[in-house]
Amino acid sequence: MKIVIDRYAPEEKQTIGSFYLLQDNGTTIHRWDSLELPYLDNQKYISCIPTNTYIAIKHDSPKFGDCLWLQDVVNRSEILVHRLNFNDDTLGCIGIGRFLKDLNNDGLMDITDSGESMKELLDYLKYVDEIIIEIK
Repeated sequence: MKIVIDRYAPEEKQTIGSFYLLQDNGTTIHRWDSLELPYLDNQKYISCIPTNTYIAIKHDSPKFGDCLWLQDVVNRSEILVHRLNFNDDTLGCIGIGRFLKDLNNDGLMDITDSGESMKELLDYLKYVDEIIIEIK
């Protein structure tokens, strides 16, 4: 299986995308929304990571629970795909959810149902050890 994150709305304060889980033949299994920080030269804690193809492994984070951990991100460490709702929860990681909505009225998009979305994703990946994540 492969994940493709199609960043379609890079903005000054955040990056919105579509998060696709694909079968080996390229057929979409499921789609979620993704939320990341803006791209600010790959700076830690304030930037999303560069577009590239990464390997991810399943990980049990003390803070976020079950998630995916991207490996070998240049000049970065501990980049996760994890549950989150608000733009300022990302710290450079990737959040997924069902819908985009300004939940806290700060003028930025947030994502809903992130915990359920992570559970769905991980259920699909139950028997998969390494996952390819392509960020476009």
